[in-house]
Amino acid sequence: MFSGIIEHVGEVQSVSLRDKAMDMRIATHFTDLTEGESIATNGVCLTVTHFTPEGVADFHLSGETLARTSLGALTAGARVNLERAVSLHTRLSGHIVQGHVDGVGVLTHKEAAGDSHHLRIFMPAALRRYVIEKGSITINGISLTVNEIYEAIQHDGQQGFEIGLMIIPHTWTHTDLSTLKNGARVNLEVDMMAKYIETLLRHSPEEALLYKGSQP
Repeated sequence: MFSGIIEHVGEVQSVSLRDKAMDMRIATHFTDLTEGESIATNGVCLTVTHFTPEGVADFHLSGETLARTSLGALTAGARVNLERAVSLHTRLSGHIVQGHVDGVGVLTHKEAAGDSHHLRIFMPAALRRYVIEKGSITINGISLTVNEIYEAIQHDGQQGFEIGLMIIPHTWTHTDLSTLKNGARVNLEVDMMAKYIETLLRHSPEEALLYKGSQP
């Protein structure tokens, strides 16, 4: 579990594709890693398979991860947002983030707005029901607030919508957002509470009794 508050921006040192999977080595700047711990990497929960005392960590990305996120496009030298899993004594400054990507969006517009920056992100239509104005969303692992929603947008032939985000100077300089160009693909995770509520409304208590009654 994560909070969407980025701790470090790491640098990809190497990537190696093999058998529909990928191994990736990242200079994380975390010097007290443990084998098997989870690190959100551009919003994707990855497992540390090996590490050095200097904080260089290895990760294995399955074919499922490559198919559902933008991580497969990373190359040596790329910068990535990193967050370690929250602990019980950690302040939840962002919102509850699982590191399970719901879709891939596209940065369509960015411009300076005083000392902040305004971004627009295209999102697939299937995610529209989970997004509300002033609600929380995770972009490349960063907990952000949806300021505006632009309906019925098409991008490269795909139907969807766009959200407007205002990025404060601290977030701009302490994440990878300042390095992204228009057209960059970003990992999206919607608020998990919306997905749970949808499932609760879809399946009634009576339906659960039917399942129970059908068991041998």
